[in-house]
Amino acid sequence: MGLFSKTVGFIKDRLEKTRNKITKSLSDVLSFGRKIDEDLLDELEEVLISDDLGYETTMKLIEELRESYKNKEIETSEQIIPFLKEKIKNYWPQRDRELAKSDSGPTVVLVAGVNGSGKTTSIAKLGFNLSSAGHKVVVAACDTFRAAAVDQLSIWSERIGVEIIKHKQGADPAAVAYDACHAAIARDADYLIVDTAGRLHTQKHLMKELEKIKAVTSKKIPGSPHEVILVVDGTTGQNAIAQAKEFTGAIDVTGIFLAKLDGSARGGIVIAIKDKLDIPVKFVGLGEKPEDIAEFEPEEFVEALFS
Repeated sequence: MGLFSKTVGFIKDRLEKTRNKITKSLSDVLSFGRKIDEDLLDELEEVLISDDLGYETTMKLIEELRESYKNKEIETSEQIIPFLKEKIKNYWPQRDRELAKSDSGPTVVLVAGVNGSGKTTSIAKLGFNLSSAGHKVVVAACDTFRAAAVDQLSIWSERIGVEIIKHKQGADPAAVAYDACHAAIARDADYLIVDTAGRLHTQKHLMKELEKIKAVTSKKIPGSPHEVILVVDGTTGQNAIAQAKEFTGAIDVTGIFLAKLDGSARGGIVIAIKDKLDIPVKFVGLGEKPEDIAEFEPEEFVEALFS
């Protein structure tokens, strides 16, 4: 689809804080002419873990580096960063990271995430880019429990020029979803993006509401939801993984939207997520504007982190 594609330069600019942190920490260890030995590998291990690459990935990289050095595939410390970049790029299989599209009728995208994760802004980014590409988009304000959530989504929908289906605060979220499905079909929409209440898997009543929303959309639009996107706050580092685990244990998440990566030095968390979850990162949020979104492409992302 390529609707959300961005250049390496754009991503590089937005990941400046992460890149500066990684560049500095690596340059401190990989000083020019330093020989490769166990001391260097130990220091490199500490650096990669502290840069949020994750324990499992770090251990794997260090072991591969050790073997390549023993086999004389690399001989100097100057070769380590290109080695790391190539290895990390290869960790992601060739799998579909694009937004799903139904064969007929509206494509239903459920969006979940804890309050404060950047969920509303992420919905706006998805809606804006799909609409800008010529798709007819409807958003459903099913986060009816949180104060001002409907108002916030209403402001965004007006700003990006897409229709919103909403009820009053405190209304039944499933009823909003029902009306939104009806509207999306009647208006021949291409995408229906459904906001859901910020929740944790321990909040049983909210999880039941989400199940009701899924049941309603499935009944009104067979085969839906076609995507269940989990928005995760990238600034929280390793806590983002714990957050994602809570959701994936409760709902059938098909992809992750990693938000707020421009505002932190923790972009390495994308790599750590690969360790812990068998869920593709589909999108990364790289700013506050509606267009500040990129499809996650491993090669471009790694280049932006390490260049």
